[in-house]
Amino acid sequence: MVAGNLGSGFLGGMSWARCRALHAALRLAAGPARRGLSARPVPQEPGMEYQDAVRTLNTLQTNASFLEQIKQERGNPQVQLEAMKDYLVRSGLQIEDLDRLKIIHVTGTKGKGSTCAFTERILRGYGLKTGFYSSPHLVQVRERIRINGEPISPELFTKYFWRLYHQLEETKDDTCVSMPPYFRFLTIMAFHVFLQEKVDLAVVEVGIGGAYDCTNIVRKPVVCGISSLGIDHTSILGDTIEKIAWQKAGIFKPGVPAFTVSQPDSPLEVLKDQARQLQCPLYLCPSLEAFEEEAELLQLGLAGDHQRSNAALALQLARCWLQRQGHKGIGELRATRLTSRRSLPLAPVFHPTLPMKQGLRHTEWLGRTQVLRRGALTWYLDGAHTTSSIQAGIKWFRRAVLNQEKPVNGPEVRVLLFNATGERDTAALLKLLQPCQFDYAVFCPNLTEMSPVGNAAMVLIRSYPTLLSPFLLTPTPPDQQNFTVTLDHMLTRCLENQKQWNQLAEEKAGQDPWLAQAPEPSTGPLHGPLLLVPPAPRPLNTNSLVFSCISHALQWISQGRDPHFRPSSPPRGLHSHPVASSGAVLLKEASSIQVLVTGSLHLVGGVLKLLDPTLSQ
Repeated sequence: MVAGNLGSGFLGGMSWARCRALHAALRLAAGPARRGLSARPVPQEPGMEYQDAVRTLNTLQTNASFLEQIKQERGNPQVQLEAMKDYLVRSGLQIEDLDRLKIIHVTGTKGKGSTCAFTERILRGYGLKTGFYSSPHLVQVRERIRINGEPISPELFTKYFWRLYHQLEETKDDTCVSMPPYFRFLTIMAFHVFLQEKVDLAVVEVGIGGAYDCTNIVRKPVVCGISSLGIDHTSILGDTIEKIAWQKAGIFKPGVPAFTVSQPDSPLEVLKDQARQLQCPLYLCPSLEAFEEEAELLQLGLAGDHQRSNAALALQLARCWLQRQGHKGIGELRATRLTSRRSLPLAPVFHPTLPMKQGLRHTEWLGRTQVLRRGALTWYLDGAHTTSSIQAGIKWFRRAVLNQEKPVNGPEVRVLLFNATGERDTAALLKLLQPCQFDYAVFCPNLTEMSPVGNAAMVLIRSYPTLLSPFLLTPTPPDQQNFTVTLDHMLTRCLENQKQWNQLAEEKAGQDPWLAQAPEPSTGPLHGPLLLVPPAPRPLNTNSLVFSCISHALQWISQGRDPHFRPSSPPRGLHSHPVASSGAVLLKEASSIQVLVTGSLHLVGGVLKLLDPTLSQ
């Protein structure tokens, strides 16, 4: 799982206006512009294979030291979109070429990926060849570019990557940055893949925001959608929900239908105002209940009540696309007494067709309200990372746990595995999770694995770090690299998360004497590659642990009881701390272990990589 959703990059010293002018002159001198990438075969030589392509792609990630500078330089975001257009032209495409993709463009704070997944699956059921561009990826970067629901093959990824890379190299000059940043490069590559593979449509998920996201060079989508709005990415999008709504409304286009779900009044007003100014017809989606019969409820492939809103939006997006493309069998309108009290016209209520029902039922979207059952262990995976999505995830988790059969021959243990990244208010997220009554809270950075070697350690990392003694860095799987966060920062963040969790537990314990019992006093913090325990002026009185990588956290939680999890190295010192040693005994004896993994899609991706090795194949 990598970062790279920022649709921005360091522009260098020359203005993009001058850069575009120079390239335009060069193209005129060279004759008619080519459309699309050259079909010449890519030489299969060392350094041209899939992993080499991903390694080269990773060099386009924005280094952590430049992130703040980039944020400060976003004063004229329109320049960023102009830069994206120039990269597109240099790649061999014109803006109008994207019209042929018949795009469904979707943004939102939470649920936009799930909405896209529902929409794509419905339309695939109509026999259409679908393209689907999403971010971020969980295990392999190929997941971001899908055809007919499947990530493109390593061979296809490699072919299109090197063709685009060479094309941009050939069109560079000394005055401009030769390569777009990571997310822009993948966006342009996705457009090329979809055009040359001749998809019937492309579902495109916005990276961050909307107005200035690099996907917003699309000028004529068929239909647009906005899922639930909330607070996220405030340093880029603004610190109020109204500012964020303005950014999301930036994908509206004149005359292009747009749909949104129920929103709070103030951001909904912003959406309405922007739609009115752009002459974009905006509709409010009725709830999913309006499409259900008393004897037949719609079944969703994604669990959780919050997915019903995403499914309702997907139904409207799919039907509108089919209608505008002249397809038949799109669902007959049904009589309804529903009226909008929000001064926004309601989208039509109709009888979902069989492909629509089947599409909703068969939708899969890894890492979102996903359950893996492995004997006594049940893993609940949800990449929620905002307060509203965490609340929705907790509701799903509680219901799932209540519906699970209770053990009769041993204890039931509940574990939280958590990490959070970026500027998110971790204390607010953890406070929401406290009432779930976890027996143990486990924190770790988004590092997949670490193996001891001699007196040091080999660290297979999910981020490119600064060197932190006593860890020895070794090459990491390219799909998992992230150049935007340092290891120092990640480990410090985990210790801060544990401290906040302990403080919340202490506050609760002060209100409830039954929760005030402390475990066996610690003899001091353990320093080593496996378990990190922060110095404390008094013994720890909460069952919380910080591990230095995902693999060691999973080893402690599973205690060898997950038949699919095969760690590459046996842990040493895993039970040295009293909480870890006593917890290990309980976990080995438990007849049921329920593990909620949440707070970060990066974390969920790392867990999936280890628990389901087939995803890395």
